[in-house]
Amino acid sequence: MKRFVINKNDAGQRVDKFIVKAAPNLPKSLMYKAIRNKDIKLNRKRCEISDRLCEGDVLELYLKDEFFATAPDERDFLKVSADIDVVYEDENILLVNKKQGLVVHEDDENTRDTLINRIKRYLYEKGEYRPDEESSFAPSLCNRIDRNTSGIVIAAKNAESLRILNEKIRERELEKRYLCITVGAPPKKHDTVTVYMQKDSVENMVRVSPKPEKGYLTAVTEYTVLEKRGELALVEVLLHTGRTHQIRALFSYLGCPLLGDGKYGINSVNREYKLKTQALCSYKLKFAFKTDGGILNYLDGREFSVKSVWFADEFFGKDRKSSFSQKKA
Repeated sequence: MKRFVINKNDAGQRVDKFIVKAAPNLPKSLMYKAIRNKDIKLNRKRCEISDRLCEGDVLELYLKDEFFATAPDERDFLKVSADIDVVYEDENILLVNKKQGLVVHEDDENTRDTLINRIKRYLYEKGEYRPDEESSFAPSLCNRIDRNTSGIVIAAKNAESLRILNEKIRERELEKRYLCITVGAPPKKHDTVTVYMQKDSVENMVRVSPKPEKGYLTAVTEYTVLEKRGELALVEVLLHTGRTHQIRALFSYLGCPLLGDGKYGINSVNREYKLKTQALCSYKLKFAFKTDGGILNYLDGREFSVKSVWFADEFFGKDRKSSFSQKKA
C-alpha cells in the first residue's frame, strides 16, 4: 500500500491523472477496477476517477509495489551533467539555451543525457527539486526544439506554471523569434508567407504546397532579412504557426535553404562552409499575454534573448549592426 498526501503541485488534478503518474506501471483497466473495488481511497472514502484532488487530501492505493515508480536513486537525472546555459530563472520558470546536438527528451536510442534530465539535476543540486517529496510532478519542458537546433527552451518548476505556460503556448501568447542563415537571400527584405505543409512520417520530411491540399496544414511565417554577406543572408523569423520543420522547409521552398541543413539544404555548400547542422537558433522569447497569466503575470511584456548565436558571430561578426542583447524589465 502507498499513501500520498497531496501537496500544492499535485492539487487540482483528477484522481486518475494523479494515479497514472504515481503508479506508472499500473494498467488503466486495473486502475478502474481498483477504484470500483475501493482499493483506492480518497480521505479513507470511496472516490471516483473524476474527483479533483485538494492540497492536504490523503490518497491511499492498496496496490502491489511493482505498479509504482522506481526508487529515486535509480533515476536517470542523477547520472547526467548539470551543465546548462541559463538565460533566465525565477521561482516558477527556467529559460535555458539548449545547445546543438542535445536532445530535449529521451529519444528512440534511449539517450540519458537530455536537456530535461540536466535541468532536473541542476534543480536537484540547488535544492529546488525534491523527488522524494513529489508524488506526481517533476520539472517539465513547455516547448521543444530539434536536436540540431539551438535556442531557448522553457521549463516549468511547478504544476501551476506548467498549466499556465501550456495554455499560453496553445493560445499563441508567447512570441518566439528565430535567427538563421540562408544560402541566397529570401525574395523580399520583409514578408509574411503563407504556404501549406504536409509531413511524411516515413521519410521525416515536409512537403510544401503554395495552395491548400488534402492533408496539408496552413503554415504562416514572417521573416526579416537583417544582413547580407556574399551568398549568405542573416534572417530573423517569427512563426505564426508551429509546423514541423516549418522554417527549414519554407526557406528551401523559397530557393534559399538554411546553411548547414543536410535534409533541405545544399550539401556542396554545407561542405564548403564545413557545417553539418543547420544554422538555426530560437534566440528570442517574448511573453505577450492576451489573457490573465495568474502567478506568471509579472512576465507579461518581458523579452529574453540568448547572449550570442555562434553561427551569426562566426559568419557575420560579433560587431554586426544587427547585434542583439538580452532584455529584462
